[in-house]
Amino acid sequence: MPFVLYVLALAVFAQGTSEFMLAGLVPDLAAELEVSVSAAGLLTSAFAVGMIVGAPLMAVLSRRWDRRRALLGFLSAFLLVHVVGAVTTSFAVLVVTRVLGALANAGFLAVALTAAAGMVPPDAKGRATSVLLSGVTLACVAGVPAGAVLGQAWGWRSAFWAVALVSAPALFALVRSLPGAHDTGAQAGADEPPAQAGPQHTDPVKSGGPVPAKGGRSVSLSRELRALRGPRLLVTLLLGALVNGATFCTFTYLAPLITDVAGFGDSWVPILLALFGLGSFLGVTAAGRVADTRPLRLLTVGGAALLAGWVLFALTAGSQLAAVALVLVQGTLSFAVGSTLISQALYAAAEAPTLSGGFATAALNVGAALGPWAGGLALSAGAGYRAPLWVSALLVALALLVGGVARAVAARRAAHRTGQDGAITAGTPRASDAPRTPPR
Repeated sequence: MPFVLYVLALAVFAQGTSEFMLAGLVPDLAAELEVSVSAAGLLTSAFAVGMIVGAPLMAVLSRRWDRRRALLGFLSAFLLVHVVGAVTTSFAVLVVTRVLGALANAGFLAVALTAAAGMVPPDAKGRATSVLLSGVTLACVAGVPAGAVLGQAWGWRSAFWAVALVSAPALFALVRSLPGAHDTGAQAGADEPPAQAGPQHTDPVKSGGPVPAKGGRSVSLSRELRALRGPRLLVTLLLGALVNGATFCTFTYLAPLITDVAGFGDSWVPILLALFGLGSFLGVTAAGRVADTRPLRLLTVGGAALLAGWVLFALTAGSQLAAVALVLVQGTLSFAVGSTLISQALYAAAEAPTLSGGFATAALNVGAALGPWAGGLALSAGAGYRAPLWVSALLVALALLVGGVARAVAARRAAHRTGQDGAITAGTPRASDAPRTPPR
């Protein structure tokens, strides 16, 4: 894997820490800024909404930008708003910084996902995606628990300063890793063929403008938008949203689950959060090795195991031993299945090279907003702290149902087309009768 891919993962680590760190900071933040806890909780919602809206919006706006400048610009803006958030005394300003930070995060991740897929051979998108998303999983392992510890020791502002400080070396490394003399030419004629038509390998980070399509032509915005309406892509994005919704439904309410149901003390909360993050890291790492070669088997077997794990967790949440084991197992399965769905979305959106990352990012954050909302409804209904586990199981079951129906419909259409082709070509030599030639 190219070194710059690991630099992008470092930046994603800082951004993932920012997205999730408020879970342990809300009470202190609310007290210092003199707002209610529920109002302070809106900071998380503001970030999620910014990610959902920002990912496709930033992908569209930045498709003609030089990708080096786009990545540096988004990361610089992300760092700056965290400095402002760390020093402000106004809750309204803090809300604005969370929205702007989410927009910068969404833009960076959208461009980075597309760029990562373009840095590697066409059959290695799954591995590249897993390397990039390892930054998010490491944020769960180390960043979020560290943010909680910093908040307890030095106040919530220290967590914002920490995110800014981690972003700084990522910004410096990105400047050093990406060449600077590739900023002209491609922006002017994004929809025109290059002077020398023909297949070209262009590193989408090092060059400006939209990624060339097959045959050397850049892809127009209208063509990319048409490609994003493909049934395979839409189903894949829906599955990604459902699986990610299940993941963050339980993750959001993991603290009260392990204290009130499993009976752990408060000091165990950061440990089990880190254990879930460790599982997520193991999941994306393992999925990266097989997602490109056996994605359907991974999704089918992994999805079924994920559903069984959520049901088993709901039934055995009162056992501390079962809780520890299943926190690790479910973190692993959730991110193995989720990261595979992201890579499959990139494969399905091959004709939308500059927008696919943005829409994949938006789908994930739809799930990140949907899951906690659905879990909160169950809690408000008085179903108890096991309820988010059942909601997670329901969301995964729905994903398996949607995936199964989509596959059956695709198989039926394929059989229908085959039947039509057979009727049209009756009496003509069959393809199997023709001499075989070795693949080129």
